[in-house]
Amino acid sequence: MTPSTVISAPEEEPRASGDAAGAPLRALHARLLENAALRRMRGLERRRSQRLEDAAYWLNAAPVAVRKASALREEKSFTPLP
Repeated sequence: MTPSTVISAPEEEPRASGDAAGAPLRALHARLLENAALRRMRGLERRRSQRLEDAAYWLNAAPVAVRKASALREEKSFTPLP
């Protein structure tokens, strides 16, 4: 078989609506909140190291991730957890 005759499988497109249980949306929401927590911790670490410009950046970036997570919850209605 030559390389020109090999047919590759089509790439799967990301699902916007998630599966029936809504797991991908919940996973994205959890990642956004985790990202916010990590940004906050990084900012506090930079502040302790007297790197005040870096600290200000990371501490101001944390609420952005929280707002994205909040917007996701408002935009998509999550099915309630059992």
